[in-house]
Amino acid sequence: MIIKKICCIGAGYVGGPTMSVIANQCPDIKVTVVDLNEARIAAWNDADINNIPVYEPGLGDIVNEARGRNLFFSTDVEKAIDEADAIFISVNTPTKTYGAGKGQAADLKWIELCARQIARVSTSDKIIIEKSTLPVRTASTLKEILKHTGNGVKFHILSNPEFLAEGTAVQDLLAPDRVLIGGEQTDEGIKSINALVEVYARWVPLEKILTTNIWSSELSKLTANAFLAQRVSSINSLSELCEYTEADINEVAKAIGTDSRIGSKFLKASVGFGGSCFQKDILNLVYIARSYGLNQVADYWEQVIIMNDHQKLRFANKIIKNLYNTVNGKKIAFLGWAFKKDTNDTRESAAIYVADHLLYEQAEISVYDPKVPEQQIYVDLDYLATRSSSENKQLLKIENDPYDTCKNAHAIAVLTEWDEFNDYDWQRIFDNMLKPAHVFDGRNILDKTKLKQIGFLVNGVGS
Repeated sequence: MIIKKICCIGAGYVGGPTMSVIANQCPDIKVTVVDLNEARIAAWNDADINNIPVYEPGLGDIVNEARGRNLFFSTDVEKAIDEADAIFISVNTPTKTYGAGKGQAADLKWIELCARQIARVSTSDKIIIEKSTLPVRTASTLKEILKHTGNGVKFHILSNPEFLAEGTAVQDLLAPDRVLIGGEQTDEGIKSINALVEVYARWVPLEKILTTNIWSSELSKLTANAFLAQRVSSINSLSELCEYTEADINEVAKAIGTDSRIGSKFLKASVGFGGSCFQKDILNLVYIARSYGLNQVADYWEQVIIMNDHQKLRFANKIIKNLYNTVNGKKIAFLGWAFKKDTNDTRESAAIYVADHLLYEQAEISVYDPKVPEQQIYVDLDYLATRSSSENKQLLKIENDPYDTCKNAHAIAVLTEWDEFNDYDWQRIFDNMLKPAHVFDGRNILDKTKLKQIGFLVNGVGS
């Protein structure tokens, strides 16, 4: 079994970069990324590589090299499905907002629609690869749909979860810690696993390609994100304790991070984690545990989310408290809106929730982010439905220049750890702010000693 043509359904943050790297590393394999969103596909095909819809360092060069050679972006979903040997399903699996499992379970309607379309269109045997983050045993659902609605075609289901960190996705794809492939442990299942192994083996060492049964692969993705998010919430819980003592969270994190059993990654105290994966995957894990009656397990993991939500609200309240218990009519400058640096992804960004709380207190917010478009910021706020769209636009303004963002502001809140923030002329910023001028460093990235020398009143997280 050899894979020569790949179709990926979904041209978002996972499908686009992943398929671009596969096409770049395997020039003899035709890779077609399909999506019903015409505007998104048009952006992927834009002659100006800076306009592709996903910002990741280095991604533009990879797309530019492979696009038109063996990498294609199209809205002709059925043609790509029919031609493919292997089909990656990389569609959104958001948390349900309705019905059973509302607020915790994954909404699998797009997965089911993909499966039904694949079954209806396919005229030859296919390998179907779960790329989206899915609940354990989703593969059995896919198999059931494909078996009973197909055209006598054989479908082999694999789980190949992504382990990308946004902002470093290209490097994570080119030099992954591991590639995980799960499949049925039958002769045909193992042949399908090996076919996908051969694709990745073009550039990934074989010892880094792990193969498991399909259920272990599905659960491993949820578990990895849950463990990482747990570390963030753990250090953030201690940051609050540090603020009530004379401890410094950065010193605490450094001290425990040097323990080889713990390590230093994901011990950066902050205003909280965001992104599309951590919260969604933990809630999914909570729902699965509760569905099996494992309430103590569910309560344990749910606390990670509770702590994260608390950290965002606590940060907003810290701003209010330090601005003399009122922000009504006061200008607060937001530096950063993306959930982390080096990405234009804003899903579950802490900035959204901090802004929402401050706007509830009638603050006037000015936002600068180097990669997030203006329209997306208003979409994020409108999605919360706390106030009308017109009210959001009246109270929150977007600037294209960081100095204009901070001009005449009472305070600055750093919500994304963009490297460029450290390079600003902070004396110039201070001179054009209202005094006393405050900086609330929600990402602990700025030189606090230097800022205090200039005259700022500086508050970090945990210091």
